[in-house]
This record gives sequence, C-alpha cells and structure tokens, in this order.
Amino acid sequence: MKLQQLRYIWEVAHHELNVSQTANALFTSQPGISKQIRLLEDELGVEIFARNGKHLSRVTPAGQAIIKLAGEVLRQTESIRQVALEFSDEAKGSLSVATTHTQARYRLPPIISTFRKRFPDVGLHMHQGTPQQIAEMAADGTVDFAIATEALEHFSDLVMLPAYQWNRCIVVPKGHPLTQLPTLTLEDISAYPIVTYVFGFTGRSKLDEAFSQQGLGVNVVFTATDADVIKTYVRLGLGVGIIAQMAFEPDRDSTDLVCLDASHLFEPSVTHIGFRRGTFMRGFMFDFIKHFAPHLTRSVVESVINRGDARAEVDHLFKGQDLPRF
Repeated sequence: MKLQQLRYIWEVAHHELNVSQTANALFTSQPGISKQIRLLEDELGVEIFARNGKHLSRVTPAGQAIIKLAGEVLRQTESIRQVALEFSDEAKGSLSVATTHTQARYRLPPIISTFRKRFPDVGLHMHQGTPQQIAEMAADGTVDFAIATEALEHFSDLVMLPAYQWNRCIVVPKGHPLTQLPTLTLEDISAYPIVTYVFGFTGRSKLDEAFSQQGLGVNVVFTATDADVIKTYVRLGLGVGIIAQMAFEPDRDSTDLVCLDASHLFEPSVTHIGFRRGTFMRGFMFDFIKHFAPHLTRSVVESVINRGDARAEVDHLFKGQDLPRF
C-alpha cells in the first residue's frame, strides 16, 4: 500500500468519480491513476469503486470506509509536513480560509491586510460557500479555517471558537417613511416587502425567529447571499433591506441609502472560527486567529485544543464573556 494510492482514491472520490478530472488536478495520467487504484484493490482484496464498463459508477461500502481512513492518513501526513515547515521556516507556508461572502467582503479585509504585512511569505487562499460547504471544506482538509455564523450543526467535527457578535440594520432609500419614526418596531418593518439574506446565511435564522415570536408574518420578496446585491435592490425600490450592520458602508452607501439601527429588535448573532481536530497549528495560524478575535490568544486556543471538548462545552467556556462587537 502506497501513500500515492491513498491520494488517488481520495481525490477520485472528491472529483465525482471522474478519473480524467482527477488526473488533470494531480498533473498525472488517467491510466496511471486507474492502474494504481486496481493495484490497491488487488492488494486489499476488495473493490473500492464499482464499475460500469470502464467507468467508475459508485463507491462501494468497503470503499467508503477505506476512503475515510485514507483521508485521515493524508491529513496526518500533511500535519507531519507542517511540523517540518514550522521548524525549518516558521514564517513561510500557506493558509486557506472558507467563509461566506459577508465575512470575506466586510470583516476579513483589515485582518488579511495586517496578516499580510506580518507574514508576507504566507500564501492566503479564500474560499466562499454555504455553511455546509464551508464545514465540508474544513473537515476534509481543503481549508485550514472555517468562519461561519449559521448552521453550526454542520461543524460537529471541528473545534469552533466564538469570535465576535454582530447585529443587523434596516436599509432604506432616503425619504422612506421608516426614517420618520422615532423608534423602529418589528411591526413597522413587517408592513413593507423585505429584501434580505437567503435562509442559512448571515444570521438569517435570528431574523426569522424575531418576527415569528411576535406573531408577525413577513413578505420576503427577494433574497441573496451578498449584501451588495441586497442594497442594489433596495435602491431599485423592491423593499426594505435587512443586512448585517457591518455590511453598511457609510462612505459608499449614505449618498442614497439610510441605515436604521435594529439591534434592539433582533438577538445578536455570534460568528465562530474553527479548524479540524488534530490539526497541527503553525505559529502564523495562531496569529491569524488572534487578529480575527483578540480574546482567542494562543494560550486560550491551545487550552481548548488540549481539553478536546465538544462545541457546546467550548461555548460554555466563553459564556458570559463580552465578545467583540461589529
């Protein structure tokens, strides 16, 4: 059994069983991959992939278990490589982050800028996706860090640390009737069509809960994953926008939009940063976490790693702590 063979079956499984695409991704030949997979199956005495003629059709039950273990072996191999890099050149390497558009567009730019100045020889790679996609990328080793607010049940295999809390604002065109009210209520907002995030993104569940608890129905006429898109359609008069407070940029948006505080109407949401259990954390990775969430110092993160607690227990450790607000 060779490490290369484990790499091949792992990659084929994650390229929708397309050997040709896998070969292109690994800069090798399709026949070479197929031969090595056959050799591994012969050695193990089981089929990892079922076949329809010359094409792979599905992963067998034995193959599912083998591929899962292969992924663990490959991740441990990568950890060994990272240990060597940390001791040979602690300021060189790469860092991959998976997150949503809102985090990538509004929260991370100053963090990335500071990090780049401190570690110019560390390559940064940003991946955007749904909370489930983000969790999967972190769990299978595609990225080092996952940053998310919603659907944390998908992140059970990761160490998820509370980073900061944030709330929402109401965005309307200048002159809108809501701007004339002394105090904004949920009932006031529900009288208008709503333009906001797709369910499962950027604290959308907190928004829906707030209206539901008041027994109010809302007419959501347009949803998007991108706050810039939401603001565009508010400008077109489609409805009242509800976005993350951090996504309203006064210098750019105040020319034709008004931001109304809504923090008294909705429970704050907490954004978490997480990584796979067993990940070897390089020095610059601790540094990135601390810049993203100053209370998550290296000693705090190492303490959580050493405890090995489930996420609910980790959250309990920070209960009552005044998280940064954005």
